[in-house]
Amino acid sequence: MSLVIPVVTMAAEGNPDAGKAKAEEASCNGCHGADGIATENGLSIDKNVPNLAAEPDLYTQFQLVYFRTGVRKNELMTPMVESLSNEDIRNLGAFYASVAAPKLPLSSDSAPDDTELGQKVAQANHCTNCHGDHYEGVDNIARLAGQREDYLYKALCDFKSGARTQVGASGMAEVVYPLGDLEMKALAHYTSRLR
Repeated sequence: MSLVIPVVTMAAEGNPDAGKAKAEEASCNGCHGADGIATENGLSIDKNVPNLAAEPDLYTQFQLVYFRTGVRKNELMTPMVESLSNEDIRNLGAFYASVAAPKLPLSSDSAPDDTELGQKVAQANHCTNCHGDHYEGVDNIARLAGQREDYLYKALCDFKSGARTQVGASGMAEVVYPLGDLEMKALAHYTSRLR
């Protein structure tokens, strides 16, 4: 008698064109921008709305599933994702992963001390081990380079407070637990300036 163990395989790849159409239909563009870039000068006034351009496919898929199942809570996102099918989620992940990373002009550094501290915090916590050598995001781990500074700071605070949880092998709460507010602000400032 043999024991058959199913092999876990990657989900079917999504269709970026179908994802783009779904983003338009579901009004994702209203906050995240048609190109996945939610800049202060763009569509989103709320600085806590993230850029989605060039986020890893699996990261976007995971976050949408977390919102849909209630693992991650947000009063705007929860109703937006309730009706998304698994195929919609795969297609949205593929679409945002296919969009070029934000190439926003880098303004002069208004807080060089924060940049220096943020770099030290990132190195001390080995952030590149999960987020990629250039903070580009890997698999189901978020892209940090070029992300909105306020969004990054809020995410760090939410991980630290437990308002946002991470499912998987490692948890951000453990990473940010020893960090103070000054260090989290500096880390957000540093990573948001990376291109």
